[in-house]
Amino acid sequence: MKTAILSIGDELLLGEVVDTNSARIAARLADAGIATARKLTVGDDEGAIAGALESLAREHDVIIATGGLGPTDDDVTARAAARATGRRLVLNEEAMARLREFFVRLGREMHPANGRQCLLPAKAELIPNPTGTASGFHLLLDGCLLIFLPGVPAEMAVMLEETVVPLVLARRGGYQCTRTSTLTVFGLSEAEIGSRLSDLDRSRPGFAVAYCVEYPVVQVKLRATGADEGALAALLEDMAALVRERLGGHVVAGDGETIDTTVARLFRETGMTLSLAESCTGGLVAARITAISGSSAYFLLGAVTYANDAKARLLGVSDGLLAEKGAVNAEVAKAMARGARRLAGSDLALAVTGIAGPDGGSPDKPVGTVFIALADRAGCTAKGYHFSGDRDRIRTITAVTAMDWLRRRLLAG
Repeated sequence: MKTAILSIGDELLLGEVVDTNSARIAARLADAGIATARKLTVGDDEGAIAGALESLAREHDVIIATGGLGPTDDDVTARAAARATGRRLVLNEEAMARLREFFVRLGREMHPANGRQCLLPAKAELIPNPTGTASGFHLLLDGCLLIFLPGVPAEMAVMLEETVVPLVLARRGGYQCTRTSTLTVFGLSEAEIGSRLSDLDRSRPGFAVAYCVEYPVVQVKLRATGADEGALAALLEDMAALVRERLGGHVVAGDGETIDTTVARLFRETGMTLSLAESCTGGLVAARITAISGSSAYFLLGAVTYANDAKARLLGVSDGLLAEKGAVNAEVAKAMARGARRLAGSDLALAVTGIAGPDGGSPDKPVGTVFIALADRAGCTAKGYHFSGDRDRIRTITAVTAMDWLRRRLLAG
């Protein structure tokens, strides 16, 4: 079964709104074992929409379209569907009844313009919208099933799950599903990961590996397709174990986790406490820590000591060390970590200092020079890095590297 997704709206073409609907539809169809063959975006133009429907219908079995079902003049999808299928646009009494009930539930009077949302192609089958005013609908064009959904993501998602997926599965006949397991990898390039896993695609029928870079991590997506869900789960478990074996400690999170939630879980499991001293990251590490509910149980203190005076007064970094070596070096990073640990009384203390740019670099310490230090009861270690990119990328990869330091230390016990 060949399936296409048609996204409708000038705001999508102009880049004013990110098209999350097509991604959600494709992912949900993939879970049901249905691959999306093509995605297309057109503006709010009746002729362009009708032309896209006619063209896609010649090559696909199902088209799922979103957008253009609202009450305003630029909402022309229903007219375009009627034009493409050679049908009249008529008042759909079921849609009108549902719309009136919707406003009664809200306790509001229906605006006359909303009635336009009930003008649908003749003999179209309704797709109920339990959370909004625009009913969806479906009809056939030369044997191709055309499905139309509103563009509001929350409304579309409910209709997709409740009506559209069962409708498409019934049309296909038989049952096959696709299951995905995702592993998050940090510290290896996409090319290196691909090289280490290059033979996995050929190892099992119905199994595939895909890669998605979400700087600065890489998502390794393991996909298995078949009719036996138990067998798929077992296959993914085996393959995930193999990926972990080949990539080692660079796998920082599994399904349902991020590096941040992994670190949070490890803090809860170990019972250790944490303090932070940040300079170039400006609190980004603390933000990642505190974004996880329950972090107050282990995160005691975070200090953004951006100025040298703050490093000296709050953390006890010596003025002599700062004067002699500057703020960006291993010795200062260590002193910051020790100072934070002493100030908070925490088990662990992590410090970050560096040059995020675009100014402040020198031949000896170019932009992207970063030092991270970690102090505990046994002592303090530090390491220097040279990151590339603009200010945001340098700060981001520094924060993620700091989280990885914490992850590895907590795993070590």
